[in-house]
Amino acid sequence: MSSVREQPLGIDELLERVRADYDRIEARAAYDAARDGDALLVDIRYEALRTRDGLIPGALVVERNELEWRLDPQGSHRAPEATGHDLRVVVICNEGYASTLAAASLHRLGLHRATDLVGGFQAWKAAGLPVTS
Repeated sequence: MSSVREQPLGIDELLERVRADYDRIEARAAYDAARDGDALLVDIRYEALRTRDGLIPGALVVERNELEWRLDPQGSHRAPEATGHDLRVVVICNEGYASTLAAASLHRLGLHRATDLVGGFQAWKAAGLPVTS
């Protein structure tokens, strides 16, 4: 068995490559899609950020380390919202970096409509979209 090692990537190049594989979504479009029932917003920020900055009403809060288990439609630990592989998931982190890698992971689970929010929660808040404490 031959083992060929790929050249290591820096995080910026990795993000660029991952983002080339799907269309990311802007805050207003994510808000509209969720309001219209066409997207599940999933907040993966850790608790301290949610406490500090607030929550997006209606978003499913799933810590990043639980994301794949909670959204795998075939998984035994799935959230009730994980209804199928066609579910449109919008992953939201604080600034739109960790969510990119999380969305890519969901793609590998077969959630082909998974995406992430450009600019993350901070872009949502800056757009004047609803936030609760």
